[in-house]
Amino acid sequence: MPLTLCPVSRSEFDLVSHIQVQPDQVRFSGTVVQAFEEDEDGVDFHAVLDDACAVGFFKIDRLYHETYEFAQSDELGLRAFMIDREHQGKGFATASTAALQTYLTRHYPDRSAVVLTVNMQNPGAIRCYSKGGFEDTGGIYPHGMAGPQHILRMALAGR
Repeated sequence: MPLTLCPVSRSEFDLVSHIQVQPDQVRFSGTVVQAFEEDEDGVDFHAVLDDACAVGFFKIDRLYHETYEFAQSDELGLRAFMIDREHQGKGFATASTAALQTYLTRHYPDRSAVVLTVNMQNPGAIRCYSKGGFEDTGGIYPHGMAGPQHILRMALAGR
C-alpha cells in the first residue's frame, strides 16, 4: 500500500475537503471543515495519502500540554484523526498510525512523544492506535465531548 503522510497548509483545503467520516464517528473526530474553521494556535494539519489521493486527515497540536495537564511540554497532541468513510476498512488507519512515529520524529525533531485521548466507547479506534504503537497510560480523561477517554502515548523515534 503506497501510503504517505504529508503536511497540509491552510491554503490546501481542497486537498482534504472531501474527507468525511461516518455520521456516528463525527462526535469522536469532528470534521475537516470544522478543523479549518477553527483558528487554533500551535495546530498543524496533515493528510494521509494513498498515491496522490487524500484518504485521511489529522491535526498535530504543538501546544497540547497547555490544554491537557497529562501532557508534557515536549509532547505533541494527535487530534481529529480520521479516515474517509469510503476508505475505511482497508488498513489505512492502522498503517498511518504506525507511520506516525517516524513521520513526526522527522517533522518535529525536538518532541519526545505524541499523546492522544480516545473515547472509551470507540473500541475500533483504541485497537487501531494500539496496533500503531500507542500505549495506554492507564489514565482517564473524564472531560471528553462524547464521554470519558483513555490517554494513549507513543514515544517518538530515538527517545
